[in-house]
Amino acid sequence: MTQPETLRLESDAQSGFPNSTLPILIYRSVVKEAQAEQRAQAFEALFEQNGWPPAWRYHLYDFQHFHADAHEALGVFRGRAQAQLGGPNGPVVTLETGDALVLPAGTGHACLSDEGDFCMVGAYPPGQTPDLERGDPAAFDAMKARAAAVALPAHDPVDGSAMTLWAPRS
Repeated sequence: MTQPETLRLESDAQSGFPNSTLPILIYRSVVKEAQAEQRAQAFEALFEQNGWPPAWRYHLYDFQHFHADAHEALGVFRGRAQAQLGGPNGPVVTLETGDALVLPAGTGHACLSDEGDFCMVGAYPPGQTPDLERGDPAAFDAMKARAAAVALPAHDPVDGSAMTLWAPRS
């Protein structure tokens, strides 16, 4: 499997999005099954095999949000979307069928537009339950501390390796 694209974002205190010192991981064309149901099952099996139990199948919310209490893996099994990462001032990336995205706790994300009945599989490390935060500048410091305290997962949800790309920077 090829190395993922990495994207590092700064905190956005003005908008209330803590983001993370850990990079976002974007894997392109992870699954190539012909049918959407087969792709969804392939993502679920992949995430489960690598210790991230799949939790849902759904689209990406069209409002800015983040999870302060959980890291998140997303596998696109149908469609294409323009997603904004890091909150309302963050960069926009294109997510396509077969792509996977690994978001550190605190990372803002929202769907700006989609096509082809865009849908994903979502998964979280064991013991982590996602909350739903919308970015509140008054709560920024508390949200940043909560997100930074989330335990690092043992394995990458896509390639199963140790999370070396999330190793603390010296």
